[in-house]
Amino acid sequence: MNAHLDALTPSIVWRHFRTLCNTPRPSGQEAALVAILEAWADAQGLAHDRDSFGNLRICKPASPGCEQAPGVILQGHLDMVAQANSDSTHDFTRDPISTYVADGWLHAEGTTLGADNGMGVAAILAVLEDAELTHGPLEALFTLEEETSMGGALNLAENWLKGSLLLNLDSEDRGEVYIGCAGGADVVVDALLPGTALRDDEQLIEISLTGLKGGHSGIDIHKPLGNANRLLVRALRTLEAFDARLVSYQGGTLRNAIPREAFAQLALPANDVDAAFDALKTLENTLRAELSTGDSGLVLSATRSVNHEAFEPLTLDASTMLVAALHAAPCGVERMSADVPGVVETSNNLGVLSLKAGRLHLCALVRSLHDTATAALADRFQALFGLIGARVRVENSYPGWVPHPGSALLAIFNKRHAALFEQEPAVKVIHAGLECGIIGSKYPHLDMISFGPLIRGAHSPDERVELASVDEFWRMLRALMEDLAKKG
Repeated sequence: MNAHLDALTPSIVWRHFRTLCNTPRPSGQEAALVAILEAWADAQGLAHDRDSFGNLRICKPASPGCEQAPGVILQGHLDMVAQANSDSTHDFTRDPISTYVADGWLHAEGTTLGADNGMGVAAILAVLEDAELTHGPLEALFTLEEETSMGGALNLAENWLKGSLLLNLDSEDRGEVYIGCAGGADVVVDALLPGTALRDDEQLIEISLTGLKGGHSGIDIHKPLGNANRLLVRALRTLEAFDARLVSYQGGTLRNAIPREAFAQLALPANDVDAAFDALKTLENTLRAELSTGDSGLVLSATRSVNHEAFEPLTLDASTMLVAALHAAPCGVERMSADVPGVVETSNNLGVLSLKAGRLHLCALVRSLHDTATAALADRFQALFGLIGARVRVENSYPGWVPHPGSALLAIFNKRHAALFEQEPAVKVIHAGLECGIIGSKYPHLDMISFGPLIRGAHSPDERVELASVDEFWRMLRALMEDLAKKG
């Protein structure tokens, strides 16, 4: 599968990426890939071990004469976001990712590509394999469950890693290097809401909001993209004029992906159905005008339901109260940074929302460059949904990565980048949850930077990686390794 990847350059990187594409690896199901990498390390004669969580480390001794160079940790995560178009039959637990090249970019057929963080992992494996590369002591750290919970980094063993420098290869822009990132937390809302039987004068209808682009809930949160949960809740507010009562709801699949689709079933007086459909058509036009070219594919549709085995609708009071809370919930950019121009400071993504048999479940992802702001926005959720009697908990909190512009590692990177590409890189802080913040809290002595090839559409089926940028990324990584080997 994906044999055409072997023809791309640098072949040593693409060959490993092919292995990743051919091995299913959604978050929480990385065991098969770990076994493959361990067998590969054995064949290369490289030592490897795992910590108690299952994070994998592969070690390679320094090149002769470079034993005194600073130890370098190359770090990436093995899992990928599992997102597919609604018409896809892809099974992320069994099926390989099918890829194709178009206009200088590598894409996947109707699914996420896994370039996030597969390109970084492939480059790390290429470094370990490259017999001609001069380097100091190497540790390759492959973490688990980054996309769902940061679990691998949060549970990373202390006093395990030996290196003093860390290269995180999980960034997504060419010509840039990252020295800081946002922290975050999951806010989980659960409630059991009261319902009553469908009345004889009521008709069930189904509404859907589809056609949005989706995207990464951190690096894309400031873009003019629609959030399907936010927008479908507006439709629910519109239908309150007809005393509509929620029956069920399903929107989004991952808390760190901007949801592209959402679906709801409602009950409302049969005599009002046609008027409700007209109101939804008007709202569809309004939403399209608001989103404009930023997310022009929006489709809001409604049909009479033929499902006669529906759950009980919520009571009118419960339905109204829930929709009001969802409508008031923070979503999108909360504040831009006053310290780093053009960077989002604090945001929230209404990622996963469901209602079934009266059971509400919501998982949102709050991010901020300031851990105190993360906690404050999470507390607003607790206050808001506490008003409707929901149980709200904050989980999987992880710290941000505080920038250190005076980093010696950054200075070496900048000098090499300028020599290779005739310009210094842009030094950035990213509004996304790189594992550097968590790893740095466990290993505070580490000097860290993050860089990678050009990836667009991460966390969505539009994910793609620019081929030329992969070659640049590999050249930069390889040259940097040799520069660091000279520091002994």
